This record gives sequence, C-alpha cells and structure tokens, in this order.
Amino acid sequence: MSTRIKTGLIGLGRMGRFYLEEMQKSGEWDIRYICDVNPGIRALAGELSPGSKIIEDEQVIFEDPEIEVVGLFTLADSRLEQISKAVHYGKHIISEKPIADTVEREWEAVRLSESSPLLSTVNLYLRNSWYHQCMKHYIEQGEIGELAILRICHMTPGLVPGEGHEHEGPAFHDCGMHYVDIARWYAGCEYKSWHSQGINMWNYKDPWWIQCHGTFDNGVVFDITQGFVYGQLSKDQTHNSYVDIIGTKGIVRMSHDFKTAVVDLHGVNQTQRIEKPFGGKNIDRLCRLFAESLRSGVRHPLLPRLRDSAIASEYAWKFFLDAKEHELPSIGKVQTLERIRERRRNMKNGYGLIKRF
Repeated sequence: MSTRIKTGLIGLGRMGRFYLEEMQKSGEWDIRYICDVNPGIRALAGELSPGSKIIEDEQVIFEDPEIEVVGLFTLADSRLEQISKAVHYGKHIISEKPIADTVEREWEAVRLSESSPLLSTVNLYLRNSWYHQCMKHYIEQGEIGELAILRICHMTPGLVPGEGHEHEGPAFHDCGMHYVDIARWYAGCEYKSWHSQGINMWNYKDPWWIQCHGTFDNGVVFDITQGFVYGQLSKDQTHNSYVDIIGTKGIVRMSHDFKTAVVDLHGVNQTQRIEKPFGGKNIDRLCRLFAESLRSGVRHPLLPRLRDSAIASEYAWKFFLDAKEHELPSIGKVQTLERIRERRRNMKNGYGLIKRF
C-alpha cells in the first residue's frame, strides 16, 4: 500500500460529497477519479477536486490497475453490478447502503464480497457514532445488568414521498434500516418475532410512519419508531430522536439535536452524563477505520460488513410489509403533501433537503 490510497469515487451526489470532503481532510486518500453521469455534478466535481480526473464512464476506474479502492455512492440499483466489477478487477469497496435494490440482489452482493479476499465495508453510520459505542461499552461492563429492552425512535420532517426513495425504498427502509441494524448490534443476535403498525399519511399509498415491536432470539424485546412525518408544515421545525435501553438493574439513553448528543448512563456503580458534538454521518471514522485495515491487513472489528447491511435491509422490508398486512389508516390529504413538497423545494435550511444543481 502506497502512502496515500489511490481511490476512485463513483457518484458525487449528497453522500458522495460527504466522502470526498472527509477523504480530502484526512490526507490519506489520493482521489484519482470522480465519476458521475450528471454533467452538472461533473462540473462541480472539477471545482471541488481539481486534482482528480472527472469522468462519465465508471469502467475507466475499474480498469485502472493503480486504483486500490472504489467508493460506490450512486443509486442502489447500480451497486450489485459495481460490486461485481470491483471483485473482478481486484478493488477494495466502500459502499453506501443498501448494497443493491432488492433483497435477492443484496445477498448476491454479499456472496461476491465474501468469496473474495478484498476488503469491503458499508456505511451503517450509527455503529461508528461515539454515543452508541459509549453506551454499548457501558452495557458490556454490566452496569445495567442484563439487557432487556431496546427502544429507538427517529422522527423528523425529512424526505417525503417522491424525494429520492425510488431506488432505496420507502422511509422505513431507506432510513429505518439504520435503526434495525443498530438494535441488532446491541442485542448481539438475530430478530425472532415482530409486529408492525403504520399509517398512510397524506393519503399516500405507503406508510411513511411505522412502529415495530418484537423480540430477538435471546429474549431481548425492542420497539423501533421511524417516520418523516414530524411537523412537516410547522412554522419552526423540530424532531424527536432518542435511544432508550433498559436493563434488569439500570438504564442508558441518548438524545440529540443533530448538533450535540447527550448520553445519560444510570448504572449500579456510576451515573454519568456526557455531552459531545453529534458527529453527523461519521464518514471520517468509517474512512479512517478502512484505511487502517488496509494498511495493517487486519479488518477492524468496528467496520460493518456487507452482510450486516443485507440483514438490516431484509428485516426493514419485512417490518414494512408486515405493517401493510394490518389495518392501515389513511389520514390527511394529497394536497397537504403537495404543500409540503413545495415548501421543501424552496427551503434553505431544513431536514434532509435534496441538494439542487
């Protein structure tokens, strides 16, 4: 491995730019190529990374023998083909989630990656957050006794139907799979049973808010609530995001305002309150762990695997489809949804706004 890791980025949309920015800051990455099919984004790429070759054809990256790592940040329906190419041409992989556009294709991507000695990871960003690592360490010390109940809630006025979910699924899959993954990470085993309830807000065809509860194989129970329905037309927008973990002896909990995260630890021997910067998508940490793993030749235990993404995606879909099997009230009018879309098109600051070019 050379001093800087020779890298090609495919896709420079919202997430692709996060990676580019963090890789440029770290100094560990030599961004040789940036590929995007959108001419406007290619023009922007030239401004953001003048030392990179800006191209339209991703094949150029795969066929360059000097490229060591590919970053896959396009839409989900292109990722299986790109993962297949990466394995064929011997490139290590950093991928956004989900790793393909259907569960079957995701498991094919897993099979390809696991049949190769190449290093691959996926952005399940909550695993790399300081607050979840802090809470899990505290739990492993025995401070809250036996893990019993996992409660996770994430509701914002974020992406509404028609704003980018076409290839990654509805809200509970696109966003909710992160919470499906982190609950499994805490439980340390697989999902066993579940029941979901949803609601078709604004008379949209799919539920944009879902609450799912159930059990894991080890008896731990969970509830996950996710929806981009939280005060979409409020004068001053807000959100509600927390994790509340209950043991047989104590509790740990976290909440954040997207700027500061607050962790409360109430154990049998110590009580702590920790406030630190939220950390965003933790792309810097993911890239650092990946670079460390490449240099050492030993996979860092905190790097998520493509398998983790496939499992989270599969269960997020199962929970979503389970909600559609039960009574699914429809409240609100499509005209309200149109007002929300119009407001979001003109907002300068808000939750999960789509960048315009």
